[in-house]
Amino acid sequence: MADRKSPRDHDLGMDRPIERRDFLGGTLLGAAAMAAGLGGFAPAWGSAAHVAPQDTAGYYPPRLNGLRGSHPGSFEAAHSLRDGDFWAAAGKTPAPREAYDLVVVGGGISGLSAAYFFRQQKPGARILILENHDDFGGHAKRNEYLFGQRLSLMNGGTLEIDSPYPYSKVADGLIRTLGIDPLALQATCTNDDFYPSHGMGTGIFFQREAFGSDRLVVGLGKKPVDELLKAAPLSDKVKQDVARVFGGKGAAMPGLTDAQKKDKLSRISYGQYMLQVLGVDPGVLTVFQQFTHDEWGVGIDAVPALDAWGFGFPGFDDLHLKPGRAPRMGYTGGGYADGGSYKFHFPDGNATIARLLVRDLVPGVLPGHSAADIVTAPADYTQLDRPGNPVRIRLSSIVVGVRNTGTAEQSQGADIVYTRFGQLHQVSAGQCVLACWNMMIPYLCPTLPAPQKEALHYLVKTPLVYTSVALRNWRAFKKLGVSAMYSPAGYWVSMRLNPVTNIGGYRSVAGPDDPVLLFMVRTPCQPGLDERAQNRAGRAELLATSFETFERNIRDQLGRALGPGGFDPAHDITAITVNRWPHGYAYEYNSLFDPDWAPGQAPNEIGRARFGRIAIANSDSGAGAYTSVAIDQAYRAVNDLLSA
Repeated sequence: MADRKSPRDHDLGMDRPIERRDFLGGTLLGAAAMAAGLGGFAPAWGSAAHVAPQDTAGYYPPRLNGLRGSHPGSFEAAHSLRDGDFWAAAGKTPAPREAYDLVVVGGGISGLSAAYFFRQQKPGARILILENHDDFGGHAKRNEYLFGQRLSLMNGGTLEIDSPYPYSKVADGLIRTLGIDPLALQATCTNDDFYPSHGMGTGIFFQREAFGSDRLVVGLGKKPVDELLKAAPLSDKVKQDVARVFGGKGAAMPGLTDAQKKDKLSRISYGQYMLQVLGVDPGVLTVFQQFTHDEWGVGIDAVPALDAWGFGFPGFDDLHLKPGRAPRMGYTGGGYADGGSYKFHFPDGNATIARLLVRDLVPGVLPGHSAADIVTAPADYTQLDRPGNPVRIRLSSIVVGVRNTGTAEQSQGADIVYTRFGQLHQVSAGQCVLACWNMMIPYLCPTLPAPQKEALHYLVKTPLVYTSVALRNWRAFKKLGVSAMYSPAGYWVSMRLNPVTNIGGYRSVAGPDDPVLLFMVRTPCQPGLDERAQNRAGRAELLATSFETFERNIRDQLGRALGPGGFDPAHDITAITVNRWPHGYAYEYNSLFDPDWAPGQAPNEIGRARFGRIAIANSDSGAGAYTSVAIDQAYRAVNDLLSA
């Protein structure tokens, strides 16, 4: 790691005082906030001397910067449990002090939806939601900034309402009940033409480490590719072949039917397709290697060519393939199977859906009545866990044990043990929904059948980093004519200025002098391995990476790409929020590495089986990284319990 006092670090602004706050329980809240107390309210889990941060005035995690996502304090106990060290130091488990009709482990969209569906069928039910992070929403995380008096939002996780399939009747019904009409919102609130109207588009930033010199070329999708690449630091042959891929030219599979072509494409990677079918120069692979990272978290070496075709990536025009489903969640050439779902991006991503669910479950946390007014609504976290609430949400609570009372076949309930700020607690429940990550469930429920535990371990989540960078203005972007950027060999694979969405009282940027948020993506992986092994390697990298390393790479890449437009990383960056997700989005089966299981025998299907009074709900159990999947699986889990 470079010395923070090195001349280069000084030029980048590593010694500048920006907002890097990444803690809640200590000096950020401060003595004054703690002294404000609870107005006479003492939470049931502890005494007034051990007040939980969420029960103190001023607690507001969406405004935190620094290392977020799976933040320090949210996972260490779980890792200790995984490693077999937890119980030796944990001490004696106390007797249950609270009893609920339902305990939900995990306060993401699937967990919140499970509470919603359970309450629908059991209106008087008492429900407790235990969430390991210091905020609700799971991957649906909200990053919030104030530029003077203007509120600016960015998604710290789940990006948008979107799916290759139309939303099910259940998922569509839930979001509409919450007040979301995606088509109407897309038509009235989104301005996709804002940056193009300022003469801005997508660029490719070639970095010297891979291409010999730093060079930003602008106009992808607007200019002919051969014209776009004139200034690129590539050989003439590579330029010609890159242009040929973007033009979809050169593919030949003579003598094969449409079905046979698709079968072959499902068995070779996108990279192999370029080499073997298109016959490109090997240097082309460096240009495209990270092209698939935004969607699948791995490069073209580990993505089936059929998936790339189905998603609309370039290089397939001359094959003249008929529309039809590719393996992953129904992708079909140039679009989505069955028309796909509607699309809409709230300013904070699908954190708005989580907030709407919380407003419905725990009145008093968020004011308002619509999907528009909730975008700017302030949340009162002190209302989440009040005694007497039918539904309570308890943050910073890491569950370490879940068991049926008695055998699974004759169980009358479940006991749930969790650790919170170093103290063990136990609650009992008539039913329990595990809306956490599949890979942890075998450690929480060691009595699960061995085949079910093996199945739960199979799906390895995609690691990713979604970073929000606050900038003083976007003049350099305007001058260079770029609003989004792909970096073929960059530490950050892509970046884009905050989309322009005006909804309710929320207003986006108006001009290049306005402060703005920049969204940057990193998906670490290790090319050459199968996808699950790449995910494991990327997870290990993220857990070992410091905030300082992320920050240095942010400043370095932005300075080099935007410097010709006048960007100064030491001056123009005012805050950074790194949303680190070592266990990111749900794994989706890959035809290069996964078998074609018989119906009912896929790992996600075996893994989600009800176990006595314990059911499983998450996007893992649907093998799809989509909000609709999380909702549908919550509905299934609740009905698994109530119909048993």
